[in-house]
Amino acid sequence: MTKWRIALIAVAALVTVPGVSVTLSYQRDIQLAYARLATGSQLVETPCGTIEYALAGVGPPVLVVHGSGGGYDQGLEFGQMLVRRGFRIITVSRFGYLRSELPADASAAAQADAYACLFDALKLRRAAVAAASGGSPSAMQFALRHPGRISALVLMVPVAYVPRPASEPPRKLPAVAAFLIETTLKSDFLFWAAMKISHPTAIRLLLATPPAVVESADAGEQARIAKILEHILPVNPRRFGLLNDMEVIALLPRYDLERIATPTLIVGIEDDLLGLFDAARYTAQHIPRARLLSYPRGGHMWVGHQKALSSEIAAFLKKRGP
Repeated sequence: MTKWRIALIAVAALVTVPGVSVTLSYQRDIQLAYARLATGSQLVETPCGTIEYALAGVGPPVLVVHGSGGGYDQGLEFGQMLVRRGFRIITVSRFGYLRSELPADASAAAQADAYACLFDALKLRRAAVAAASGGSPSAMQFALRHPGRISALVLMVPVAYVPRPASEPPRKLPAVAAFLIETTLKSDFLFWAAMKISHPTAIRLLLATPPAVVESADAGEQARIAKILEHILPVNPRRFGLLNDMEVIALLPRYDLERIATPTLIVGIEDDLLGLFDAARYTAQHIPRARLLSYPRGGHMWVGHQKALSSEIAAFLKKRGP
């Protein structure tokens, strides 16, 4: 599908659907999206800047680090599986997401230091860290830069370094994905319209998951994926964080994985459409005693494995203590 075809589909949809109906439907959905963010978090001023965070649950603490396109709200949704198993989660909006500041130095290392600043503000000495996708670089940096403050590390479908042949050109975003990022993810309305026009395309391009995997999943998993996609709205407050993620990921170096002494569990899915399985395997091979938990099917959103992964992660964290 070319970017021109996407544009034509969007125009055709807006022409054939009554304009008033579209406007009312969009206004209802976007108002609900902003209302959802209005009361769910807190702000704290730290030496690392203003940080947005939220707390949930009772038990051993786990810092939950969201992926690209997320925020503290995505962390809360991901972390509910830990709350139900007796953990207290601290979710944070990374640099440039929602109400967290985007500093001049918004590197993964600086973000890791900001987690330490948040721990200080919460009077939290030590916690486990569970990171998903684009949140993984800062989580690994936290383990390297603040080893005394992390008890265990979980990396879900991590964005991470993997060696490539010198002759292989740098990986670029597919043309359609780049088009969506430059248009849809800069506009709440365009993102909303894209979801309404072609839900399977949004699942493939924005969630990096084969639509067929979602279609064959049970009702609970389909509802989870629909909620993840829906809750990317509103996109405007996430835009600068997402653009910063793109810069960080484009220049991602190899970290000194052999120095990570933290017990580590890594989850990789072979049909992840972002092509991250090799990175998960490579990272697991080089972090001492890390364990790789892999599945052949499920896409970037690990569709069909939510319950199993919840149990695996909870069991792993409970063995490491608070």
